[in-house]
Amino acid sequence: MISAPRQKHDYADREVDCQEAMEPGFQAIVDCMLEAGWARGEVMRALRRLIAADNMTQRENAKVEAELVIARAMIRAGKPS
Repeated sequence: MISAPRQKHDYADREVDCQEAMEPGFQAIVDCMLEAGWARGEVMRALRRLIAADNMTQRENAKVEAELVIARAMIRAGKPS
């Protein structure tokens, strides 16, 4: 069971609480990877790469979404894109 934030909105220790909520699942993933035969260094590097890839995907998705908003606004205004 993953703990929910103590409040819906931002608060001083929200990121720490998120980290603590994530810790058991993170450790379970690492343990499973180690049991499967992967080295701890490989697992940590792979996790860093996954985080970097997710960050890039989020940035690209935000760019595309912004472009779509602009294109829709131009269409509504009767201007060709």
